[in-house]
Amino acid sequence: MSQRTVGVLFVLLGACCSAQERPDLVAKVRSGELKEAKASWWGCPADDATEQLQTAVRSGVTKLIVDDPGRPWIVRPIFLESNQSLVFEDGVVVEAKRGEFKGRNDSLFTIALKENVVLRGPGATLRMHRSDYDNPELYTRAEWRNVLSIRSSRNIEVHGLTLALSGGDGIYLGVAKRGVTNENVVIKGVICDRNYRQGISVISARNLLIEDTVMKDTGGTPPAAGIDFEPNHPTEELVNCVMRNCVAENNFGSGYVFYLPNLHADSAPISIRLENCVSRHGNRTDFAFITGNNEADAVSGAIDVVGCRFEGSRGRAISIGRKPVAGAAVRFENCVIDSPATDDPAKPPIVMVAQAGCRRSVGGVDFGEMTLNDPVERPFLDYQDWVGGAGVESVTGTFRIRRGEKETVQELTRDWLTATFPPRVYKKIAPMALDGVTFVPADVVVEAVPDPRPAFIRKAGMLAFAAEAGDAVSLTFVHGQVGKYGGRPMKVVAVSPSGKRITVGTVPFQATAELSFEAPESGVYHLPINAGPNKAAVVGGSHPVAVSGEELPTRFIGAAGDLFFLVPAGTREFGLLFYGEGEGEAIKATVFDAAGKQVWEKDRITLPEMCAPDVRTVAEDEVWRVRLSKPTGIVCEDNYVDIRGIPPFLARDPKALLRARN
Repeated sequence: MSQRTVGVLFVLLGACCSAQERPDLVAKVRSGELKEAKASWWGCPADDATEQLQTAVRSGVTKLIVDDPGRPWIVRPIFLESNQSLVFEDGVVVEAKRGEFKGRNDSLFTIALKENVVLRGPGATLRMHRSDYDNPELYTRAEWRNVLSIRSSRNIEVHGLTLALSGGDGIYLGVAKRGVTNENVVIKGVICDRNYRQGISVISARNLLIEDTVMKDTGGTPPAAGIDFEPNHPTEELVNCVMRNCVAENNFGSGYVFYLPNLHADSAPISIRLENCVSRHGNRTDFAFITGNNEADAVSGAIDVVGCRFEGSRGRAISIGRKPVAGAAVRFENCVIDSPATDDPAKPPIVMVAQAGCRRSVGGVDFGEMTLNDPVERPFLDYQDWVGGAGVESVTGTFRIRRGEKETVQELTRDWLTATFPPRVYKKIAPMALDGVTFVPADVVVEAVPDPRPAFIRKAGMLAFAAEAGDAVSLTFVHGQVGKYGGRPMKVVAVSPSGKRITVGTVPFQATAELSFEAPESGVYHLPINAGPNKAAVVGGSHPVAVSGEELPTRFIGAAGDLFFLVPAGTREFGLLFYGEGEGEAIKATVFDAAGKQVWEKDRITLPEMCAPDVRTVAEDEVWRVRLSKPTGIVCEDNYVDIRGIPPFLARDPKALLRARN
């Protein structure tokens, strides 16, 4: 036998010995004599060690060493306990069992409603099988199969581990119980590698420190970011959240995302700090910050971005959306932007956007002393007014712009902002005043063949229809997927004329369902639609249904086709405001009067365009029509219609139209 062979045998024997079952020592753990144990004492079967590792976790031992048996620990979902430290030895691999994790929320490790849990493992890897979960022949599509799910827990530490190849996030910080946030969480020296949705998702956290952590190569389903701070409910928190010396790189989406429209003015004020962090070579934006805009919808607080670098993204360096002047402050200090979007010279490195639903000016941003190294000759800052009439205010800072040997300095002042971003000008027509208005069926008679295509609402919206007390209401819903976004069943609730909420049923994701209920009273019912990131429509039923813009402009996806709207008797002026999703998504709109004559058309609408027909006072109720169709030479995805001065309803069938009660 050669010396090399003997050496290999000794290594294998050592590995086997280190992973031997020790029922005698397990007994001492059970008796309380031992407070520290090795997971291998319970055994480590090669094909499935779930029972053994889970039993070890639940043994009550305060320190559990997950030792190296010489092969991966193959497990199904593992649930951790309070008051325990798990130490993963260098080189240990804990691997998701192939063919398992069929539940849409199945995670490799879960900490839910627990406290005082430490996971420590420099050189150890927790990994799943991302490509399997993305195969619809093998799995129901989902985006929540995380490596580590931490929910409503406190005093949690994660050190040194590599978390890879999830069917969701490397680490997910969410909520197991409404109103119970994660508290006192430390993530340090961690690598989140090639995860499906995000490197890390933060839904709710108080006193969170993420330090010396890398989030890289995320890709599979949007947002595909390095890290995404995205609460789902106004009661959730982002309080005292600090990231220090972290890197987001090579992600298919953005680097650092703060998507906060679900936090409102009465939510806990945010307090977030990024210090000496880097985003490099991402596919989209390095730093994206989005909030609500209207007074009740915009969270307060502040985010500070200090000494950070944004390097070589294929998209913009910084994007700030909807954030009103009076909302949470955004402050940069001594940050550097280096060579963003060099393949897209028409795209300035920084953009601020007044997106759909904005009623107030965007601003309240201090860029501090910022350095921009940009080889492309172009504006460094862009402002996009998607809704028309929203300004940009209270934006300050000094930019040092370097292009080769040339350096210029630009200070942001009120005069500079006004001159650079003058307001978009078009005829101003106010939305119909709705206070005290009761809507009733328009009872118009129009010969029309409704467009058979679904008019899909993107994400959220409102439907409305009229019914009599005792009517058997039956509606057919379709809940479709957008791109590769995951989805959940869509709950449908009807709001009666008196405001009573009626549970109607649930529409499965990527499915069609017929839902029914009996109308308890006569009048107009509303159906709030919440399709998550996806789309939904009503495609048939007992009662004709209109799309309502009473609360917000209607957001469609794709070309919705022909839709009717009511121009009531006595109307002196009205308008329809059309817009796409900024510079990359457009719509073509054509408007026809009651006689079928084309009165307005515009192709490739990205930013707001107002159709304000020249009408004398309308003598009697008229039914007009709008056609939303694919634009020429540009993507047709998200697009909006904002109806001004007349009832804000669009319908496939004119019988669904509503008017104000006289």
